[in-house]
Amino acid sequence: MGQRILVVDDAAFMRMMIKDILNKNGFEVVGEAQDGAQAVEKYKELEPDLVTLDITMPEMDGLAALKEIKQHDSKANVIMCSAMGQQAMVIDAIQAGAKDFIVKPFQAERVVEAIQKALG
Repeated sequence: MGQRILVVDDAAFMRMMIKDILNKNGFEVVGEAQDGAQAVEKYKELEPDLVTLDITMPEMDGLAALKEIKQHDSKANVIMCSAMGQQAMVIDAIQAGAKDFIVKPFQAERVVEAIQKALG
């Protein structure tokens, strides 16, 4: 049984790319969300082993979602996804409890490595 992962990104194309990488590497994608508010709801509903969370999204950004998820579950494993040039936000995210971050465009090896590291 693969690790259960929630994929959060406002771009359907990015969700599809990351799901493809995860599925090929034996992870189970249990849900998807397209903004931070949805991510928090889905996390509470699905209780996944890990969340990949985009930083820049409408409604509620990834940083706010991360803080809410961590408030709900202090042990939550969250990996932030960011485009180049968002270093300051990445640092904020790590300080708020994110385990790691991956940069877009996604490289399969880096995604898998970050997830395995976060899940120990």
